[in-house]
Amino acid sequence: MAHEHLADLLDLDAEVLSEYHREVTEWVSSNLTGPARVIDVGAGTGTGTLALARQLPDAEVIALDVDEQMLKHIQDKARASGLAGRIRTVQADLDQAWPDGLKPADLVWAANSLHHMGDPARAVAQIYQMLRPGGLLAVTELESFPRFLADPAGAALEDRIHTAMARGRDEAGMHMHEDWPARFAEAGFAVESERRFVIALQPPPDSPMAASVARYATATFGRARHGLEDKLSVGDIAELDALVPALSARDDLTVRTSRTVWLARKPAG
Repeated sequence: MAHEHLADLLDLDAEVLSEYHREVTEWVSSNLTGPARVIDVGAGTGTGTLALARQLPDAEVIALDVDEQMLKHIQDKARASGLAGRIRTVQADLDQAWPDGLKPADLVWAANSLHHMGDPARAVAQIYQMLRPGGLLAVTELESFPRFLADPAGAALEDRIHTAMARGRDEAGMHMHEDWPARFAEAGFAVESERRFVIALQPPPDSPMAASVARYATATFGRARHGLEDKLSVGDIAELDALVPALSARDDLTVRTSRTVWLARKPAG
């Protein structure tokens, strides 16, 4: 059940933030020339995998993830999209030895995945070894999960939820505040670009996007409700219990978030 909830949340992120994902993958793809071998590190439900396969019609795209069910989800989506012939999935725990047969890669894509690694410096060094000379690393990291509520009481609740989530990530040892450019430089990369994407969506009421945002908010708050039960007050839990079933009927939801993308290149010589 936890897998299904996370997969739904990731797919809703891809749907609601489709313009952001399109813009980022177009930008990254423009920095490549010719046919490419692409590796999606920590692929999740394949948002980057499929987007890059569409952007790079001659590329082979390899999705790496530790979760077998996530990889099956990617395979199903690749077949449905007519991309199964160019997408390969490989199950791997990237905190352990990385699988053989992946080199040389032209692009390694890591979207919101490196902060999960037990040893980020080791992971970046492994990526460096997988890339051909002149190959590109594209890393996306989020500063926080999206915010949806604009009313004062809702925004205050959301503040408390985000504080509790941040505390939980710190306790779990996630590397949310890593100095990624420093990690890239330590591994031998040259950082070429850094872009911060600020996303602010306010869909018209009764539009298809408004319905998608409501589902996205419901999935996000529902996951927070079950994951933060020991970190929120009894009053906040009660507010969440009242909020989640009511979200589908609200017409004032927004999506506010930001993500930073770095491009780092392995020297050609």
